Amino acid sequence: MARAEQVLVLEPQHELKFRGPFTDVITATLKLTNPTDRNVCFKVKTTAPRRYCVRPNSGVIDSGTSVNVSVMLQPFDYDPNEKSKHKFMVQSMLAPRDMTDMEGVWKEAKPEELMDSKLRCTFEMPLENDKTHESESIKTVSSSASVKTEHSALPKSASASLDDGEVKKIMEECKQLQMEVQRLREENKQIRENDGLRKRKVTPMASHSNTMAAMTKDEGLSTRVLALCLLFFVIGAIIGKLVL
Repeated sequence: MARAEQVLVLEPQHELKFRGPFTDVITATLKLTNPTDRNVCFKVKTTAPRRYCVRPNSGVIDSGTSVNVSVMLQPFDYDPNEKSKHKFMVQSMLAPRDMTDMEGVWKEAKPEELMDSKLRCTFEMPLENDKTHESESIKTVSSSASVKTEHSALPKSASASLDDGEVKKIMEECKQLQMEVQRLREENKQIRENDGLRKRKVTPMASHSNTMAAMTKDEGLSTRVLALCLLFFVIGAIIGKLVL
């Protein structure tokens, strides 16, 4: 008895394309769509299981939904003279309405209930024109980056020259300040010498009066300090009583 026609819609329908270079994992996507009103079980098989990793490799597609299957080709040494003989098969069947064990369903499935679609694998390397275009793009990016660097370097040199001018100006101001300080020191020294001469000419009476004034001032300060101490003592006593 002939097998039933595949109910799933495959994208792509006939071949999976893998574009090199093949020095890293290359992934192709296989989309499976279930347009029916029944859930559909599926399996994805390959003739070269060691060369590919398929996720998911089996499952159930609900009615009116789709599943994306990632087919990952492992790195290998590509030979353009060697044609790919790898193939994939998508096997499917209508899921029983009371399904509980999917593996059991596959084991008990009748041949006439199984549907399958086959796809072949093709390997492609980038064309020389594509490589040239990529290298030109890289050169364009690097040249634009260098131009940007030159433009950014111009303000930097200008700012450096401005900094040098400011430094010179600050140095000149420092010299002027040093000269001013020296002049003030000389004037202060002269004032001290003149003050010493005046003090030597003061009479003993004036000296005595100054001494008396100083003693009176000290006595006034002592009285004020004593009064403040008494005031603080009284305030402390009052606060202590309030706290207790």
